[in-house]
Amino acid sequence: MSPRRKLSDARRRQILKAAVQVIADKGLCDTGIKDVADQAGTSPALVIYYFGKKDILLAEALSFADEHFYAQTADAVAEMSSARDRLVELVRCSCSVGEAEDDFDEWVLWLDLWARAPRDPDVARDRAAMDRRWRTTIGEIVREGQASGEFAKIDPDAFALRLGALIDGLAIQVVLRDPEVTRERMFDLCMDTCAKELGFPWTAEDRAAVVHTALRRAPDGRAAG
Repeated sequence: MSPRRKLSDARRRQILKAAVQVIADKGLCDTGIKDVADQAGTSPALVIYYFGKKDILLAEALSFADEHFYAQTADAVAEMSSARDRLVELVRCSCSVGEAEDDFDEWVLWLDLWARAPRDPDVARDRAAMDRRWRTTIGEIVREGQASGEFAKIDPDAFALRLGALIDGLAIQVVLRDPEVTRERMFDLCMDTCAKELGFPWTAEDRAAVVHTALRRAPDGRAAG
């Protein structure tokens, strides 16, 4: 095993965690390699050694944050036997209902990634892979719900595409702090779409129970958005 590989696991996590924080705060254009290195407590030369350029660092930082999201979501849905409940939890996590009020780091990184993807084939490839994984995750839950009779027989892949696009579009408005689009409003719009298209009941009582549970789990107990 090369010296680079021996260092990569621990150093990579350290650098990527720092990159998520710094790029979200400054934006990629105003972020220097030294900024990330200082946040990570390492040298700029080491950051360049691993990642080469900022666009690659951005894509890998977002992939790192994405893995964290999937790990958290997997833990949250592990005990749920109902596909409906798993979908609700997936949407809740996507909308960050119950999370820290200013926790927008991953969302802001997506804005930089989208801006660069049309002009950088490497960034475009990473963007496509992450979106494909996201839609596959949604589609698999829909197929499970259809097999159990919980969901209507619609095209799971087309639904996953529509829901993913809705989440992305609303997330932009949340990050921009549109006064009409809070995280909870985003959650409501996404769940209305899920219930109508998949044909399951979604009442005010269902919504209140999910939000109450999420807020109870949140560190400060305050509503997000």
